[in-house]
Amino acid sequence: MRVALYGKKFSGDDAVYLQRLFDKLNNYATTLNIYKPFFDNIKSYINVGSNIKQFSGYKELEGNVDFLLSIGGDGTLLDTVTLVRDSGIPILGINLGRLGFISSVSKHNIDKALDDLDKGKYSLEKRSLLRLETAEGFFGDLNYALNELTINKKDTASMILIHVWVDDNFINSYWADGLIISTPTGSTGYSLSCNGPIITPDSENFVITPIATHNLTVRPIVIPDKSVIDIKVEGRHQQFLAGLDSRSEVIDASTRLRVRKEIFSVNLLLMEGENFFRTIREKLMWGLDIRN
Repeated sequence: MRVALYGKKFSGDDAVYLQRLFDKLNNYATTLNIYKPFFDNIKSYINVGSNIKQFSGYKELEGNVDFLLSIGGDGTLLDTVTLVRDSGIPILGINLGRLGFISSVSKHNIDKALDDLDKGKYSLEKRSLLRLETAEGFFGDLNYALNELTINKKDTASMILIHVWVDDNFINSYWADGLIISTPTGSTGYSLSCNGPIITPDSENFVITPIATHNLTVRPIVIPDKSVIDIKVEGRHQQFLAGLDSRSEVIDASTRLRVRKEIFSVNLLLMEGENFFRTIREKLMWGLDIRN
């Protein structure tokens, strides 16, 4: 079993859990490939063992790794998508953060998750991505997102006007602080905090959710992900912010944005006994009612 580990910040507070993770992996005689900046962060806290390699980019993973473990929260897992790209390498999120919808394995359940991984007690859940297309080529070859595309005003003082078409049909002009185009995975993220609906991972939809709209009759709308979405932004200022998951760019208001479903998907590891409904029930604390 060849495993890559990716993480970002590490304060040492969770060293006991991370050490347990490495101890378990080394017991399986696993070849470990650790993201170099993460290794530099943890080497003072963790005994990683001797059978390790280090990697710095996606080219070193394809064909050399069976699984990628994301160590952190949902934001960390979103970053791993830029490493696995279209390789199909399955991703498992070990949640050292707080909530975590897609980083589904709690730090308290590391032992069981790794035992099940070793025994093949898991399934693969394909998650769709969206792709942003612009004539200017913003975001380069990382112009895709697992969660969402966000359009935000660059200046804090005034709203922006966002014109949206779906399959060349005009939908609306949103007077708002911004707009979210969300995948089903992203429906439990920023879109949810803006009153967007929860969408199951296999629903094959996009959600268009305004951010702080100045028209209270405007609501999120769900459309098929085979649709093509075109976006044009206006405002007092000539620039706005566009974000793909955790990456952002300053974009001129003259830019036309086109969003469509990406041609490849990513594989998330779903451990035995886990499912989407159980995750949202536990994370959102549904059912915590004395009547239940």
